[in-house]
Amino acid sequence: MDVLALTAFLAPCLPFLLEKVGAPALEGAAAKLGEETWEKAKAIWGKLRPKVESAAAAKMAAEKLANKPDSAAWKEALQEELNAILQNDAALAQEITDILQTTSAGNEGNRAQQAVETNQGQMIGQMFGGEIKNIGQIDTVQGDINL
Repeated sequence: MDVLALTAFLAPCLPFLLEKVGAPALEGAAAKLGEETWEKAKAIWGKLRPKVESAAAAKMAAEKLANKPDSAAWKEALQEELNAILQNDAALAQEITDILQTTSAGNEGNRAQQAVETNQGQMIGQMFGGEIKNIGQIDTVQGDINL
């Protein structure tokens, strides 16, 4: 189970999952996050919530990250707690992996899904589906760049 990817996936969803936003925003969660992402997030949180709420540190990290979804420190804290939870429950880890790997009906074609972290330009991405060609091209790179 890739806990880093799981945490990156859940972070923008936590304000909605923990109902830290008002009712109108909560109703628009699917529109803001995307229908498939929202459904997966609800399914994953439904599995994780009992374990997270029973561990004080995990619960606190989830609540703090819900209030500050861009906080690298709280993402890392939740990542550590989720890692501990999932290492102790292989069946739960497999269930979450299965949810993350499912695609909705009619989405079997080419598809790219990425989770982007802004930690010193680090990008974490996954590709699903068939062959994707020529997503983009960088013609010229200028400035102070380290590759």
